Amino acid sequence: MSLVELVQVRTADGVRLDGALAVPKSGGLERKPIADAVLAIHGTGSNFYSGTVFEGLTPKLLADGIAVLRINTRGHDVISAAATLAGPRRLGSSLEHVDGCRHDLAAWLEFLASRGYRSVALVGHSLGAIKAIYFAAQLAHPLVKRLVAISPPRLSYSHYLASEQRNEFEAHYGTAQEHIAGGRSEALMEIRTPLPFLLSAANFVDKYGPEEKYNILRQIGRVSVPALFVFGGIELEEVNFRGLPEAISAAATSGQNVRVVTVTGANHIYTGQIEELAHKLRAWLAA
Repeated sequence: MSLVELVQVRTADGVRLDGALAVPKSGGLERKPIADAVLAIHGTGSNFYSGTVFEGLTPKLLADGIAVLRINTRGHDVISAAATLAGPRRLGSSLEHVDGCRHDLAAWLEFLASRGYRSVALVGHSLGAIKAIYFAAQLAHPLVKRLVAISPPRLSYSHYLASEQRNEFEAHYGTAQEHIAGGRSEALMEIRTPLPFLLSAANFVDKYGPEEKYNILRQIGRVSVPALFVFGGIELEEVNFRGLPEAISAAATSGQNVRVVTVTGANHIYTGQIEELAHKLRAWLAA
């Protein structure tokens, strides 16, 4: 196990975030990787110190000479008490608006720049992958040279209306609208579709509303760096992921470097398949 440095940043809008930086040992590398650091972005309800995906990937990346910065976004854990310049504030996966990731990732990239890193790969898992795609689509940051999206789900109003889960999805959306209209935007809802979770009414509409702000198929065309999309073969049977590999390939423009791969037999957290996931990711970062 490698030693890590606990670090923190303050975002432009005043939120304090924590993370852990692991630095590779010097020497012994036969070739220099494309990226000198990975910014590892957790998924829904997770944080920088948990999650089996990045726990398994970090030693492999360090062995390739790539530093790994595992971070919290403002959506860490289910509900969290965030330290802000205006005082404590409730945040977390249940309450965040995904657009806030622009401030979070920008702050962490500034931190990496201050440590001398000049070539960074954004690597996100699940909702973290959506945040990486959304950030890269909104801003061509000079430090970001690669993007790896591990199992980004659909955040698509139209997709769920056309699915077998339509009735339940419409019921959730109607309840969320009622809460918001009644001035209860932070009222928590136990939802079952698209996946069982606890969300505020405002969060549900932000993620799954008809504007489809975070639909990755609408973002891909604006990503200017080479991008790798990875999915587990098992999760592709679920409504959240069904048909995404083909749809992503179709959404990419002819001038983009976009690759989509599948890890056969893998679920959403790649149980028993981390080695294969690491192999595909490392090959992409070394290409």
